[in-house]
Amino acid sequence: MTNTSANKEPFRISFEFFPPKSAEMEEQLWQTVDELGLYQPDFVSVTYGASGTTKLPTFATVERLISQTNLPTASHLTCVDADRDETHDVIRQLRDLGVRHIVALRGDPSSGIGTAYVPHPHGYANAAALVAALKEEGGFEISVSAYPEKHPESRDAAADIDMLKRKADAGADRALTQFFFDNDMFERYLDKVVAAGVKIPVVPGIMPIQNLTQLKRFAGRCGASIPSFLDDRFAGLDDKPEERAEVAADVAAEQIEDLIRRGVNEFHLYTMNRAPLVTATLSRLGRKPAAAHQVSERALV
Repeated sequence: MTNTSANKEPFRISFEFFPPKSAEMEEQLWQTVDELGLYQPDFVSVTYGASGTTKLPTFATVERLISQTNLPTASHLTCVDADRDETHDVIRQLRDLGVRHIVALRGDPSSGIGTAYVPHPHGYANAAALVAALKEEGGFEISVSAYPEKHPESRDAAADIDMLKRKADAGADRALTQFFFDNDMFERYLDKVVAAGVKIPVVPGIMPIQNLTQLKRFAGRCGASIPSFLDDRFAGLDDKPEERAEVAADVAAEQIEDLIRRGVNEFHLYTMNRAPLVTATLSRLGRKPAAAHQVSERALV
């Protein structure tokens, strides 16, 4: 594996949030932002639904993050079911909100994951084309996605890595991976990415496991695998939420610790808009909140 600088500097982190769908979820999100913001992430990102289905909630979340926090804020952007004029209108709106970092994605088919993707006849066909358009607009840092186990719609791993290279060549600054749990697999993937001439950083996506059963369903739709050792780690804990949360934090911390030993020093954490597992994971890794006072002790569930 070619990443270097392991253990020479503190590991870097970023967090992903999604727009809340209810008043209760909104309260939970902003409590999470308050707690995780103390860990001084490089940036936080906000997801954006297929064909702009969460456009207004995404905008509202991004605007509040930019206006009321000091967190560098990135917005996801997809090109599903949008013509080029519509896409550039969204880009201009994001710029007006103060966004200077975009996570550029093709997006899932609006007809649902697993259905055939059909590009808009007057839109951008894929994320590489969207990246090129953002570079032409200018003034944006650009992140893209990467898939250690390949995107479920890719013909094979080589085609998937070729798409990543096209995104990098178009001007992407980094790639954020789909979550995974097999670090050996990620190391093999990264070696292939480097061999293909991809020069941008590939940042591993880490998913602290809130609910293993739900995660398995989600992973099946997005092409990620769940190793059998996780069944062993969580066996017998269905009715023991506190113990289950402890194991979940252990698993995430152990994965990050192992990746650090392999030379990785940057991680993108999928928070699911919940702080406890993330803070517990970071605590296990010796990461402290930046504020002089400690985050209030909270249950992990």
